Amino acid sequence: QVQLVESGGGLVQAGGSLRLSCAASGSIFGINAMGWYRQAPGSQGELVATITRDGRTNYADSVKGRFTVSRDNAKNTVYLQMNSLKPEDTAVYYCRGGITTALMRSWGQGTQVTVSS
Repeated sequence: QVQLVESGGGLVQAGGSLRLSCAASGSIFGINAMGWYRQAPGSQGELVATITRDGRTNYADSVKGRFTVSRDNAKNTVYLQMNSLKPEDTAVYYCRGGITTALMRSWGQGTQVTVSS
């Protein structure tokens, strides 16, 4: 079983930045892909960014050019650098992991990001 623990959420003004971290532990041998998913109240969830073990990344159109996903394989940690934040980025952000980007079935507990206007 894999445990994913997020940190780094908080309250920031529009235009500001935050960096989220997600540390993986447990049975991480099969965690080749990791990513960030966000869920805002009353909205459909969105897969924001993914990264494979060899560093291939993918982003939702809504965050391209503003968010950067990275990972430190030695530390089993994935990061999400969020710049130029907008109020519409407000959501609970969940770390996810799995064998592939299409099969990220492990979830963290989520961390709240709130962007004020």
